[in-house]
Amino acid sequence: MGLRIRLSDADVRRVGLAGEPDVLWEALLAAHMTQCQDGVPVFGRWRRQARRRLRAPMRRLLDLAPPRGYSPDFLTPSGTGADLSAGLEAVRRVPHDRLRDELAVLAAARPASPWTVELATGSSAAVTRLAEGMEALYRELVAPHEAHVRAQLAADRAVRVEAVLRGGVDRLLSTLHPSVEWRPPVLEVHGLPSGPERRLDGRGLLLVPAFFCWQRATLLQDARLPPVLVYPIRHDPRWQLACGEEDTATHSRLSALMGRTRAAVLEATADGMVTTGQVARRVGSSEPNVSEHLRTLREAELVVSFRDGGTVRHSLSRLGCALLDGRPAGL
Repeated sequence: MGLRIRLSDADVRRVGLAGEPDVLWEALLAAHMTQCQDGVPVFGRWRRQARRRLRAPMRRLLDLAPPRGYSPDFLTPSGTGADLSAGLEAVRRVPHDRLRDELAVLAAARPASPWTVELATGSSAAVTRLAEGMEALYRELVAPHEAHVRAQLAADRAVRVEAVLRGGVDRLLSTLHPSVEWRPPVLEVHGLPSGPERRLDGRGLLLVPAFFCWQRATLLQDARLPPVLVYPIRHDPRWQLACGEEDTATHSRLSALMGRTRAAVLEATADGMVTTGQVARRVGSSEPNVSEHLRTLREAELVVSFRDGGTVRHSLSRLGCALLDGRPAGL
């Protein structure tokens, strides 16, 4: 399954690459990431911190941004890029009929909340609350990591520029991401609902690398809007080291439940894809002792282990993630 985009010669000549982060796309994608379990090695530690920092105003965006499926296009206005103030002002100026129509699409997939019903009426107070919640979410969950976001996006742009130098737009589109397949003149974005083939009518296509995008590229649903393709970058998982220490209250509760060392082993496994030796060094214990704790956690279905060549690596299970997050496993 995938969405097909047909590029004319004029479109190919107008393929562009965003030169700066798109802050509202990052805010929307970060909202998605707080609600799922994807990408534990890259986002696990950040997500646990983000969930603890979510406040009521930020949850307004979550009402509009399910982790799977449709999110309204008006949340990511075109042309504002790294200018948060301009982006939020564009959200505030969304016409009432567009709010109504896009929220109707969302309501067909998930029940509307009282405040999204109010938002669909074009209430200026509801629109203001939305913009405030979007700003709060960006400043609390994304902005503290802006240096890492910018550095990794810059690294991706360097790769794309090199692709253009080596083989032009054809190579750029061919090597963009595994979820994007370029078979001239059609670009197919796998993982999206198929729908009618899109034609860009000479408007070109803006490629936007996104830090909080995961596994598949995405784009605006309304084909009348400026064509934008948002795609995941290759992440350096070490960025999570800047997310700080784990919550001490959570650590204390886990220590009381399962003992200090075993709790530390569980927390160390949260970064994902870790070896027994890495966990042992992190918790300051011997490998045989850590191996025994991992066996117990595995039997309790809190940890999963798998062989990677000649190495055994460990990750949290969904139940283990839920335990660390302090929430029911089904959420």
